Amino acid sequence: MHAELSIDEQVDLIGRGTAEIISKEELLRKLEMAREQARPLRVKLGLDPTAPDIHLGLAVVLRKLRQFQDLGHQVIVIIGDFTAMIGDPTGTSKTRPQLSEEQIGLNAKTYEEQYCKILDPSKTSTVFNSEWLGKMCFSDVINLTAKTTVARVLERDDFADRFDRRVPISLHEMLYPVCQGYDSVHLEADIEMGGTDQKFNILAGRDLQRAHGQQPQVALLMPLLVGLDGSEKMSKSLGNYVGIYEPPNEMYAKLMSIPDELMSTYFKLATDVPLDEIRKLEVKLADGDLHPKTVKQRLAREIVSIYHDQTAAASAEAKFDKVHRDRQLPEDLPDVHIPSTTLADGKIWLAHLITHAGFADSTSEARRLVQQGGVRLDNERITDSSLEIDLSSGSVLQVGKRRFARLIIQ
Repeated sequence: MHAELSIDEQVDLIGRGTAEIISKEELLRKLEMAREQARPLRVKLGLDPTAPDIHLGLAVVLRKLRQFQDLGHQVIVIIGDFTAMIGDPTGTSKTRPQLSEEQIGLNAKTYEEQYCKILDPSKTSTVFNSEWLGKMCFSDVINLTAKTTVARVLERDDFADRFDRRVPISLHEMLYPVCQGYDSVHLEADIEMGGTDQKFNILAGRDLQRAHGQQPQVALLMPLLVGLDGSEKMSKSLGNYVGIYEPPNEMYAKLMSIPDELMSTYFKLATDVPLDEIRKLEVKLADGDLHPKTVKQRLAREIVSIYHDQTAAASAEAKFDKVHRDRQLPEDLPDVHIPSTTLADGKIWLAHLITHAGFADSTSEARRLVQQGGVRLDNERITDSSLEIDLSSGSVLQVGKRRFARLIIQ
C-alpha cells in the first residue's frame, strides 16, 4: 500500500504517534539499505502471553507494525513463552508470579488468533523464544550474562527503586532484559517495537547485538494509551480497556465515555484520520465551533469501523443515541431475578438492590453510586442512598450510562 513512498515519506509515516525513535537517522539508513538491497527489514515485537485479550492499547503497537508490512517489511512476533516463565519485572514493585506452561500455551494461542485482525498474516512470522532460549546450557547463560553488568541492569527505574527500598529482587528477574535482548541477537532484528515502558529491554537488545558484532536494532517506542478512566494506562486488569473483539455496541459506548482531553490522543494513536484533519478538529474544539460530543462520536465511529465496519459503527451510534439521547431502553435489556424472600412488604433497600443486580461489589460502593447521581429506577434519578424501594416486577434499574437491568420478582 505504501511501498512506493519516498524514504522521507516513509520516515514521516512511521514517525506518526511515536514517543521516541532511537535513532531516526538509523531508521532512515535502514530503510535506504532495504530499498537498495531489495530486502525487507526484520521488525520485531515481543509479546509475553500473560493476558489473552488484545485491547486498543496493544493495538497501538500492532497498527504501527502493520504500517511496516504495508511498506513491504517482515514482522516477527515473538511469543515469549520462555520469558513469561520469568515474568517481566517492568513497572512492578515485587516479583511477578511465574506462569505455568499450560497457561502460557492457552494465552499464546489466543494472541495468535487476535493479532491477525490487525496484521497481515502473510507477512507475519510467529516464533516462540523457548526455541532458542530453552536450548541454552548453563555455560551459554554465563557467556551471555558476561556481556552486561549488574550496574547496567540496576539502571532500570523499577529495579533501582526496589533496591533502594530493600524490596527483594530475585536473580531470575535480572535475567529478563538479557533474555529479551538475546531474542534480537538470535533473530538479527533490524527494528524492535514496544511501548515506552519497554525502553530498557529494547536498548538491552541493542547492546547485546553490538557485543555480538551485529548492527544494533532501531528502538521504536510508542506511547502508552491511557485507559477509559483518564489516568492509568489501558489495562484489562484495571477494567479501563476496550477490547478489539468486543461487540460494536459495547465498543462504541465505552469510547463515548473517555474524557474529552483524551480524544486527540486516541485519534492519533487509534485511528487513520490524517494528522492535518485532527489538528483542524482540535482548533474547532478550542474555538467552540464543535461540541466535544460530536467529535467523540466521530472518534467512536472511526475506531468501531476499523475493527468491524462502517455499517456496524452507524448501527452502534444509533443504538447509543436511542438510549442516551432519546432515553429509550436498549433492545437487549438483561433480566435480573429478585427473590421475593429478599423483600420486606414488597420493599428493598436501594443499595442491596444495586449489589444484587451485580452493578456494585458492596453496599458502600452502591451508596456512592447513588450519591453521585448515577442511579435511576424507571428513568427517575434517585439520590437518597438510604431509600427503601417499593419494587414491582418489570421495573428498570439503570446505573451509570451503560448498565441496565429489568427487575423480575420471583
